[in-house]
Amino acid sequence: MGRGKLRIYLGAAPGVGKTYAMLSEAHRRIERGTDCVVAFVEHHHRPRTEVMLHGLEQVPRKELEYRGGVFSEMDVDAVLHRAPAVALVDELAHTNVPGSRNAKRWQDVEELLAAGIDVVSTVNIQHLESLGDVVESITGVRQRETVPDEVVRRADQIELVDMSPPALRRRMAHGNIYKPDKVDAALSNYFRPGNLTALRELALLWVADRVDEYLTEYRSEHRVSKIWGSRERIVVGLTGGPEGRTLIRRAARLAEKGAGGEVMAVYIARSDGLTSASPKELAVQRTLVEDLGGTFHHVVGDDIPASLLDFARGVNATQIVLGSSRRKTWQYIFGPGVGTTVARESGSDLDVHIVTHEEVAKGRGLPVARGARLGRSRIIWGWAVGIGGPVAMALLLNTIDLGLANDMLLFLAVTVAAALLGGLLPALASAAFGSLLLNYFYTPPLHRLTVADPKNIVAIVIFVGVAVSVASVVDLAARRTHQAARLRAESEILSFLAGSVLRGETSLEALLERVRETFGMESVALLERAGDVDPWTCAGSAGPSPAIRPEDADVDMPVGDHMALALSGRVLPASDRRVLAAFAAQAVVVLDRQRLQFEADQAKELAEGNRIRTALLAAVSHDLRTPLAGIKAAVSSLRSDDVAWSEEDQAELLEGIEDGADRLDHLVGNLLDMSRLQTGTVTPLIREIDLDEVVPMALGGVPEDSVDLEIPESLPMVAVDSGLLERAVANLVENAVKYSPVDERVLVAASAMADRVEVRVMDRGPGVPDEAKDRIFAPFQRYGDAPRGTGVGLGLAVARGFAEAMGGTLNAEDTPGGGLTMVLTVRAVHRRPDPAARTAVAERQAS
Repeated sequence: MGRGKLRIYLGAAPGVGKTYAMLSEAHRRIERGTDCVVAFVEHHHRPRTEVMLHGLEQVPRKELEYRGGVFSEMDVDAVLHRAPAVALVDELAHTNVPGSRNAKRWQDVEELLAAGIDVVSTVNIQHLESLGDVVESITGVRQRETVPDEVVRRADQIELVDMSPPALRRRMAHGNIYKPDKVDAALSNYFRPGNLTALRELALLWVADRVDEYLTEYRSEHRVSKIWGSRERIVVGLTGGPEGRTLIRRAARLAEKGAGGEVMAVYIARSDGLTSASPKELAVQRTLVEDLGGTFHHVVGDDIPASLLDFARGVNATQIVLGSSRRKTWQYIFGPGVGTTVARESGSDLDVHIVTHEEVAKGRGLPVARGARLGRSRIIWGWAVGIGGPVAMALLLNTIDLGLANDMLLFLAVTVAAALLGGLLPALASAAFGSLLLNYFYTPPLHRLTVADPKNIVAIVIFVGVAVSVASVVDLAARRTHQAARLRAESEILSFLAGSVLRGETSLEALLERVRETFGMESVALLERAGDVDPWTCAGSAGPSPAIRPEDADVDMPVGDHMALALSGRVLPASDRRVLAAFAAQAVVVLDRQRLQFEADQAKELAEGNRIRTALLAAVSHDLRTPLAGIKAAVSSLRSDDVAWSEEDQAELLEGIEDGADRLDHLVGNLLDMSRLQTGTVTPLIREIDLDEVVPMALGGVPEDSVDLEIPESLPMVAVDSGLLERAVANLVENAVKYSPVDERVLVAASAMADRVEVRVMDRGPGVPDEAKDRIFAPFQRYGDAPRGTGVGLGLAVARGFAEAMGGTLNAEDTPGGGLTMVLTVRAVHRRPDPAARTAVAERQAS
């Protein structure tokens, strides 16, 4: 037995009519023949609600004693023993009396659902656990009874029971909610207009979020590609500093203002790994953005502004959020900064928001581009000090006489400064230039490049040695820092890769896109071949114009004997190939997993094909032989010379022959159509036509007075295959007429919706439960107790197959008031030919 369905009536406050709506739904279901009972409903002595309980079966409650009082709660065991199809359970967030089976009523409901019982329940928005603090700040009342949001979100249906605050207050004043002695206190406290308005807004926003999830599922299931409304995609540039949290929250608020807003936080790490980002802070910000419904991305790029803009345009972003620069005023001499550069180069398609924060001007944020390990600015300053420092020192010492020892120490200080700033080469230049100046100006004989005293030669040699040693130490430290930071950057990327494996991300295209994004490439392709001399084939790719052979790519990473990861865009340094090899190995694993899944799906299709063949044999053995046997018996009777048939008897036998032939024709037609669908040989001829030219022709197989047709002349034309559409509608109408009561007519109505046109075939029959709505479209399915001989169960399967072949959809819905509605959706063409052209088409069809 499957899990039951949960339907929740959600309200903004007590008294909006949730319980009344739930009881009304119960009466509707009972009228349709559904086994529905009241497991627990509290009418709170409201007359209209109490009246609605009449005619409904109520499961006796369980009496519990607690602190000298007797309380009644829902008897879960009694409901499970009764095993109804639907149970009504009021007040989902209710806390049960101590000693009950469960602490909370929603836990009781979970037991009923697990037993396969559908549950209809109610809850107010203030009882959702995540909104407790918000509701308390609005009303001043802390809700003690709460229900986890996930319980409500998992509901199969959520219906908002809405009422304006003035109307709700009028209901309260009339005594329809609370007793008269509590009305004044309620109106002046909890039921104030401001409170009710705020609670109503919370309910509307919460349900709107849920509706957005349903809409996304609907668009995915129905393959709707056209954008419905605007969508904001906001990229947040992170530096790894504490201001990132402020930027993420601001971006989330911007995204909330638009429909379906999306936040994408991106941290750009340099290829040399030299950044001041805190791994701990980045982990915190990753968690924050994911908690807010966004995504976190790690990108490698030396040019921060260009990499950020490339990423934003690559994901089709509409806005970029950056923090105000953390650089101090004097640091602007090295360039305008990332924010200014991004704003200047963003163009007209991207809006750039610069957000202030507490870290402004407290230190460099996103650093400017640099080309070497020590940074371009440090190297420039190192050369300036290494060359200009000795000259300035010589000019200074020419004005004062400090002695050779002090002169050498001062020149040594300049050389050390050049080493600290620019590394080895500026220090060597400073040492060489300084030694020449010492020799020329301060070592006897003066103003000559010779040294008279051997001791001075030793001093100059020591000077040069110390300068070289200090410069070497500084350069070694820079290399070690570079290596450590590089390894840290690699570990972050490998950590993400391992996390994607643990999270079960199996999309090869997504992984290759991550490779392209991480290494800043134009395209990435996973290539494979069967043997050493076989041509290469592309197993998956990301980006435009991927390489078709490893030798055509800028970077070639072999994986095994016959696979390779090919990257185009730039040449990677050797140090990057270690991380790239990890990505390549993961890509192969993902590809193998996808192929295993494909093989499993193929095996499932083969099993389904075997099931269909078995059902086809059963259909041929019975459903086709039955009308054949009837035809043969009627023909044999007519040919018999032993009986003199009257004209009425002959007419009856001929009518039986005709009915049997029609049934055979219908069955064989459906079998042939199903065979075409199964083998993929249905090739629709799509043309632009009017529905009123096709749908009436589909009604020829049913009695004239059994169908009402409503097709407005204002409908746009549709792009369909007229033959397939006619056959699909004919099957739907025949099925609807078959299950409709004799005195009820089937309604065939059409309407336009955005870029689609819907054809709805509505009957008033017994209907189909939700869990069987998809199953009825499977081949050889008869729902309910349909007798053999009424068909082989292919009509709806063929109709859906034809609809999908034309790029449309076919789904089943409940008819309001009872029955089943088949919704056939096809693509609309929003232009109509002129009347003369339509007349000419009609004449050609008539001829």
